[in-house]
Amino acid sequence: RHATTITVKSGAKRDGRLTAVQVKFVGDTGAYASLGEQVMTRVATHAIGPYDVPNVKVDCYAVHTNNPPGGAYRGFGATQAHFAAETQMDILAETLGLSPFEVRRRNALRVGGTTITGQVLRESVGLLETIDRVEAAMREAQEAEKDITLPSHVRRGWGMACAYKNVGLGEGLADSAGASVEVTREGRVIVRAGAAEVGQGLMGVAAQVAAEELGVDLAAVEVILGDTSQTLDGGATTASRQTYVTGNAVRHAARQMRSSLAGAVAEELGVSPDALTFDAGRVSTPDGRSVSLARAAELAAAEGRELRVDYVYTPPRTKPLGEGGDMHFAYGYATQAAQVEVNTKTGEVRVLQVIAAHDVGRAINPLALEGQIEGGVVMGLGYALLEKFEVEEGIVRSDSLARYKIPRVNHVPHIVPILVEHPAAEGPFGAKGVGEITSIPTAPAIANAVHNAIGLRSFSLPIKVP
Repeated sequence: RHATTITVKSGAKRDGRLTAVQVKFVGDTGAYASLGEQVMTRVATHAIGPYDVPNVKVDCYAVHTNNPPGGAYRGFGATQAHFAAETQMDILAETLGLSPFEVRRRNALRVGGTTITGQVLRESVGLLETIDRVEAAMREAQEAEKDITLPSHVRRGWGMACAYKNVGLGEGLADSAGASVEVTREGRVIVRAGAAEVGQGLMGVAAQVAAEELGVDLAAVEVILGDTSQTLDGGATTASRQTYVTGNAVRHAARQMRSSLAGAVAEELGVSPDALTFDAGRVSTPDGRSVSLARAAELAAAEGRELRVDYVYTPPRTKPLGEGGDMHFAYGYATQAAQVEVNTKTGEVRVLQVIAAHDVGRAINPLALEGQIEGGVVMGLGYALLEKFEVEEGIVRSDSLARYKIPRVNHVPHIVPILVEHPAAEGPFGAKGVGEITSIPTAPAIANAVHNAIGLRSFSLPIKVP
């Protein structure tokens, strides 16, 4: 991750509505350019957080040093930008004597709002609901603890932060992905996609999308990912894109396969293809007659129909920064609240719980999504309190896990995932990607909680309490 120095200046009315924001970023890209320009561009486009501000000026620089190169890391620059933006929003709320929730609510992006790049948001903006649901859950948690007595040297506090993050590469870049769906004569479904599974849950998403379209049980679906001898190009597993683009490729391929099978069955049973339903591994007519999916495949093959469909999905076109129009085809939105406990004698900061509401578009696999949120929160906790990449005169000092601290199981707080659904019309069943945004608001929420507990405002990470 690029170490970044950030300066923020904000103007607002007494009611908390932002009128202008000016931001300067200087990122350490190390001795080589690597992805410095791309990361710092993303820093710039997320500079003010998920807010609609009429006047914005952002200067962003990637500078060469004799340090190791900075590169792509979860959040791709939006993480650094949101830490500054959400710290600033808390300072603004405190200065004006307003609730941190209310200040964010009054400035939040919503349908019809405009992003920092001038993109008008036409749908799928669930930020306000994430704010409302986190505030309600936090108030409930506070009420449950109102009678707790703590030692005089232990203080507790709550903090919150919002975030948004693009789905897909955007910026006019090629963002397509391909997938294949095959139905065997035994009635099994094979999904092939070139995308990489790195733990984000794509294998489950692909299986569920195909199963839903073809009306079969998940156990009947086999998914093959990343085998270049069998699959179409899926593009990079980055930018929270694979559920959206590969999910859509699978869905369209499955729909075409369904249409082909329906045509064959319709001829056999003497009905219109549109009258057929696919469910429980069978293809049925309105009057109750049916054939198995295996029989449907046999009929299709006998007619010379292909039992495999390849499909390359291309998302809505985007435009590079500065050209106007849509820079990205979708965004995810989130609000998180963190409760911390600070020992003023030792300086120890413990995160007790995190409430995390995320607009996911549509939850294809709710359990996996909750796991994604939990993992992102823990990663954000490490960023906030533990992880420090130490370099002295160009030499890495934190060169092992003995020196570079990461979260352990005893650091994991109670996490309350809240799934908010504002479907994206182009997404598979309305889904959007959440691979990055789950870790973005955690660090500023924790920092704001520390301030709420002991009055210490942290302007750098990891947070240190003297």
